[in-house]
Amino acid sequence: MEQIVKFDHIYQYNESRGVETLHPLVNVIDFSTCGAARYQREVYGFYTIYLKEVKCGDLRYGRNYYDYQEGTLVFLAPGQVIGYENNGQTYQPKGWALLFHPDLLRGTSLGRNMSAYTFFSYEVNEALHLSEQERGVVLDCLRNIRSELQHAIDKHSRTLIVSNIELLLNYCTRFYERQFITRGHVNRDVLTGFERLLNDYFADDRPQRDGVPTVRWCAEQLHLSANYFGDLVKKETGKSAQEYIQLKVIEIAKERIFEPGRSISEVAYGLGFRYPQHFTRLFKKVVGCSPNEYRSVH
Repeated sequence: MEQIVKFDHIYQYNESRGVETLHPLVNVIDFSTCGAARYQREVYGFYTIYLKEVKCGDLRYGRNYYDYQEGTLVFLAPGQVIGYENNGQTYQPKGWALLFHPDLLRGTSLGRNMSAYTFFSYEVNEALHLSEQERGVVLDCLRNIRSELQHAIDKHSRTLIVSNIELLLNYCTRFYERQFITRGHVNRDVLTGFERLLNDYFADDRPQRDGVPTVRWCAEQLHLSANYFGDLVKKETGKSAQEYIQLKVIEIAKERIFEPGRSISEVAYGLGFRYPQHFTRLFKKVVGCSPNEYRSVH
């Protein structure tokens, strides 16, 4: 089995790339100033944002391969694996990287809100592709952080660095929303596939065996990460993926309630609910009345 090189601390990564450690918890690296690197797979104990400025094929992220386009951002949360298959050779990396340790964010507003930046859990094929203008904004943010790192550390350093990281992440949120819009036809294909997936799922006895489908399961079937899929559905429909599934359940339930000889409990079990009262509670929440009440007035 191929060895995965682990970097728990930023200084370890800096040493591997031959760059100076100006701050123990954060760094900005311009790879054009670094020497050649070995092909290897790596896992980090810190957040990493890569800006790739040239194509460099065969990068492996988790189980997938990805050929970067020019001006692509990829976001890694601690514990994710990325890198190249080790072929015994070296290569010259190009682009930029921002590394920041979770400890840098402790007690800050960004630390409390990191979960809102869901793109850190996207798959690599869901990377952010930048326009020239967006790339300029990202580079400005990276250079501002690097400039602050080159300033002597004082009581303002951490606040200013974290603020600039937060600014970069907020820009990336905007750019991802632009990407969702400009790829509208792809998104609509995903929604069509989602609808078909749910229809097929409820067409047989699978719900009785496996329960109500989860967002994660649906995303996997559509070859997307759960976070990217959830964000896509929200942007396209205004509803969360969970709400979308629940509305599909209620839509089917409204039909089955009127099938002769079928009790409400049988409808609930047929839709994947282990407990009929959970189905009744969801139905009342969405429709405004209980299944029995709905059946009696329609």
